[in-house]
Amino acid sequence: MKILVLGAGGIGGYFGGRLAQAGVDTTFLVRPRRREQIARNGLVIESPLGDARVAAKTVVAEELKPGYDLVLFTCKAYDLDSAIEAIAPAMGGREGQPGKEASGCAVLPLLNGLAHFERLDERFGAGRVIGGTCQINVGLSPDGTVRHMEPLNRILFGERDRSKSARAQAFADALAKSTIDWTLSEDILQDLWEKIAFLAALAATTCLFRGNVGEIMATPEGRAIATRCFEANVAIARAEGHAPRDPMLKWGLERLTTPGPQSASMLRDLEAGKAVEADHIVGHMLSLARKHGIDDEVLAMALTHLKTYEARRAAKRLS
Repeated sequence: MKILVLGAGGIGGYFGGRLAQAGVDTTFLVRPRRREQIARNGLVIESPLGDARVAAKTVVAEELKPGYDLVLFTCKAYDLDSAIEAIAPAMGGREGQPGKEASGCAVLPLLNGLAHFERLDERFGAGRVIGGTCQINVGLSPDGTVRHMEPLNRILFGERDRSKSARAQAFADALAKSTIDWTLSEDILQDLWEKIAFLAALAATTCLFRGNVGEIMATPEGRAIATRCFEANVAIARAEGHAPRDPMLKWGLERLTTPGPQSASMLRDLEAGKAVEADHIVGHMLSLARKHGIDDEVLAMALTHLKTYEARRAAKRLS
């Protein structure tokens, strides 16, 4: 299997780097500066699972051509449109129908949420878009080193129509050669809905109150508000035909209400003055809450907070 990885930042650099380290045919679509960095130093990974310096293959935009089997699509949601156009030369024309495996290159997005599927389906055809997500705490240092913070490094993927496909199995075979933890899901949409029900509640509450779960739970109303937001998200998932399963309900509520340092990566981006995935995560769930007539108050307040932050950031008025 020939794999193209969009970017060589934290997520793409780690997962693509581990695949390349294992001998899987992997190429990174990068900007010229990152290409020079990798050519000079290699793709450097620092991880509790073992450091690596990989002689990675790279390609820049003007060189990109078809010939790949899979694009590992790693970007932030606010860069979605430009990222889609960046990989288009590798994907070729629009093919496929919903629920059917298409010929040619497929794309596997590792974004949080669900809103990106509509754009990818529209651009490339639903039959060429595999469902997926990842769990990892990783970043890119100024010198280009991919810094993996803890052992968790998991990719979860599968066909959205629950079929068994040759391309999904081929990617599973590639992952099996590496040190990456992976699961070929039998129901990836169910898995994605369970993740967004929890993640949107964690992002909404920690960003709205600018604190971690422990700090929120120390307030008189913190537990009630976090529970209310999670229950609303669960109701949204149920209304969309993907009612979260009991183990996920128990785990999610415990994570949201048990005092501790856990917070959403969106809060960390907000505190660092970076762009945030407000519309993609919180905004998408808010629109679905209103579509189904579900309690939207916490989501609405959180999105208003985040959009106010975005306006102040755009005006360079953050302090």
